[in-house]
Amino acid sequence: MEYRKVGRTGLKVSAFCLGTMMFGRQVEEQESIKIIHEAVDQGVNFIDTADMYTNTVTEQIVGKAIKGMRDSLVLASKAGHLRRLGKKYGEQKIPGPFDLARPRPWTPWPGGEEVGPNDMGLSRKHILQAVEGSLKRLGTDYLDIYYAHMPDYDTPLEETLRAMDDLVRQGKVRYLGCSNFRAFQVCKALWISDKHNLARWDIIQPPFNLLARDIEYELLPLCVEEGIGVAVFSPWPPDFFRGNTSRGNRRSRKKVQPGPLGIRYHQKYWNELDFHAVQKLAKIARDHGRSLPQFALAWVLNKKGITSIVSGATSVGQLGQNMEAVGFS
Repeated sequence: MEYRKVGRTGLKVSAFCLGTMMFGRQVEEQESIKIIHEAVDQGVNFIDTADMYTNTVTEQIVGKAIKGMRDSLVLASKAGHLRRLGKKYGEQKIPGPFDLARPRPWTPWPGGEEVGPNDMGLSRKHILQAVEGSLKRLGTDYLDIYYAHMPDYDTPLEETLRAMDDLVRQGKVRYLGCSNFRAFQVCKALWISDKHNLARWDIIQPPFNLLARDIEYELLPLCVEEGIGVAVFSPWPPDFFRGNTSRGNRRSRKKVQPGPLGIRYHQKYWNELDFHAVQKLAKIARDHGRSLPQFALAWVLNKKGITSIVSGATSVGQLGQNMEAVGFS
């Protein structure tokens, strides 16, 4: 396993970060725990989760899996994701935009009928409440990395940064980061932190892969210049890069990514231009003796400024195949 520094900090993380979004939804608990243990046995020390994954179930699974080995891991979680309001709270207004890769109308994730207006976002109230819940579910008294999951256009950025700074000063969080923020928003956050002597965002988690390279324009150069770590999610659109590279396989996508979550998450790649690109990429991968997923992950890891790839797995076997991308150049 290869280990890389997170931006300008002294923190070192494995180049392969285990993503857990599917645990508790597409992958049942026992298999999820096996995958986590296998990843750790193979040298992975970086595990990524979030409070809203499977409505907190994922954090509970991760907490069970890491019991007894927590201090050897770099554990990251997130707060602030937009959720669907309970009906009793009336019509929900969706500020935005949110998506960094192929922006589209945003659909809030379901969270139950009791979800109220302060059960989401990046207000001081919600951040301080959310971190306590994550710590309890994960069975730990601190997080190595805590991300602002997505922009909150209703909350001043300074309020968010001061609340997150408090978590660092209280010892509940070691390093701060953000996910799904645009370059101008990250730049503004760095300026506010510098001006007020607040703990700054030292890592960002954006989408990035061979088909969605938007961050190369401004965000990635900004991170390189300012010493911010970059742990990318969606380093490969799963069904696309498993070999379903033709229009005729469109229906098979529903079998691989069950439920509206998986379909909505990857539908932005299903167009003629991307089908053509993937067919070309598949040939390049074969010429190098690699599977398309391995080739795609290795390509991301070899880009300047990338710290780690956040990649999930639905089985121990798939995990091993994906991890072979580390060290391939």
